[in-house]
Amino acid sequence: MYRYDEIDQTLINQRVQQFREQVARRLDGSILEGEFKPLRLQNGLYLQRHAYMLRIAIPYGMLASNQLRTLANISTKYDRGYGHFTTRQNIQLNWVELHDVPEILEELSKVEMHAIQTSGNCIRNITSDPFAGVSADEVVDTRPVCELLRQWSTLHPEFAYLPRKFKFAINGAKEDRTVLLCHDVGIELRKNNADELIANIYAGGGMGRTPILGVLIKENLPWLLLPSYLTALLRVYNRFGRRDNIYKARIKILVKALGPKEFASQVDEEWSHIREGDENFAQAEWDRVAKHFTKPPYQNLDGDNSQDIFKQFESELKAQELIAFKRWLERNTKDHHIPGYRCVILSLKPHGTAAPGDATDAQMNAMADLADQFSFGELRVTHEQNIVLADVEQSKLLDLWRAAKLHSLVLPNIGLITDIIACPGGDFCSLANAKSLPIAKAIQETFDDLDYIHDLGDLTLNISGCINSCGHHHVGNIGILGVDKDGEEWYQITLGGQQGHDAVIGKVIGPSFRADQVHHVVKKIIDIFIANREDGELFIDVYRRLGITPFKNGIYQNIEIVVESNAASEELI
Repeated sequence: MYRYDEIDQTLINQRVQQFREQVARRLDGSILEGEFKPLRLQNGLYLQRHAYMLRIAIPYGMLASNQLRTLANISTKYDRGYGHFTTRQNIQLNWVELHDVPEILEELSKVEMHAIQTSGNCIRNITSDPFAGVSADEVVDTRPVCELLRQWSTLHPEFAYLPRKFKFAINGAKEDRTVLLCHDVGIELRKNNADELIANIYAGGGMGRTPILGVLIKENLPWLLLPSYLTALLRVYNRFGRRDNIYKARIKILVKALGPKEFASQVDEEWSHIREGDENFAQAEWDRVAKHFTKPPYQNLDGDNSQDIFKQFESELKAQELIAFKRWLERNTKDHHIPGYRCVILSLKPHGTAAPGDATDAQMNAMADLADQFSFGELRVTHEQNIVLADVEQSKLLDLWRAAKLHSLVLPNIGLITDIIACPGGDFCSLANAKSLPIAKAIQETFDDLDYIHDLGDLTLNISGCINSCGHHHVGNIGILGVDKDGEEWYQITLGGQQGHDAVIGKVIGPSFRADQVHHVVKKIIDIFIANREDGELFIDVYRRLGITPFKNGIYQNIEIVVESNAASEELI
């Protein structure tokens, strides 16, 4: 992992002291909330429905075990004993007191963590593949580039007040595990025929009330030129992005208005003035950062697939453990590029007992211990709101499973219908139109039979409590969006969304449903899928083959539901 140098640590320490003084002035009334708001947002502090929420950065999803223990301790000392891992590889504390925030930030600074640029109209936390450096399908390890761009973007004076928040995702594997095309800028790292590191740049992606997939605007960009090209891109956005309408302020609206070709042309024109300047990276910078991402001391081991691994442990398993462990191997472990190792996903999606992405202080401490014991002291946060131990010896998988099971971290539902992505919704967020967490709980309880959901196969279900789409419902195979109708909570359903290189925005099936109907509607969708399934097809394959009509007809004609159909709802559709 990257370790702070003197410059990093000095910068963070100064920011903590600065904010301590700002909080003191807010508490004694020297400054009012309107003046304080931009200051707290620069430090990741939101005023939510019931309390302040602090969003803490986990750059490109990397966590050390001591950092996770610090997060656990902070949640115990200053919050309510848990934290919420988000789709952008951050963690949120939902119940902090204002006077405690400087203390929290100081404790974070001692383990090289901060909350800078996790909010506000700036470049947010850069996200990447949680399996970077270890996945079997990796082309380029993205972590050095992620770190260099994190340093380049942190407190960048030119981009501290953009028209709207700005999000980067960086991928370097054959499979896209970053939702690359749904970000303001997606960077796809590759090697050319000369084995040189290059980047393809996608711009104009985003979700929200106008979901748009990013488009390729620059191919084969040498990695050294990333800062100057991204500076040019951000300058064009900063100059022409809408500041008069918050709903039209994202770069996706500018790219759509100009057209991708014209937008790319304007970026190239701006870039021509700075391409040969001092903005660019130097090889020495790569060398400085890359030394922190060397491979751990792997053992020279023999490797097997998950089926063969199970046979190794079969004689050691108790009768009641056989099926559970086998399923866990199949769903919660992934191929590693080093023989004899597996990547392990710890599920933060217990059926109906906690919100998706939540981890208690006890679980955080337990995961830190598991990382130390089994994975060289490192963890990763996934876009799907789970935790990865990236470097686990195959011979230790049973020991890990039994230890993690004690803390409810081994549910074998990764990639299945109950591995739900969800924002905190109306239980916490002041922007939400509706609650997300009770909907997730009802669905998890409806699909509590592991045999049944394993038979369904891969199926993504995402929930957002408002049109801001923090739950990324647009790219769920089944998406659920909370909408407001005359002060009541209703939910809109989309089908057919998908993330990855072939990302698709889901389609709304029709008018919205009451909260108490949503899990019944999802069950009906699954029933229609099963009735039309051929040869073990996945849900997304059946949907693409049949289209939306059979699902729409089956839901609205054959189930007793009340739908809202006023003009406000139809406008959202």
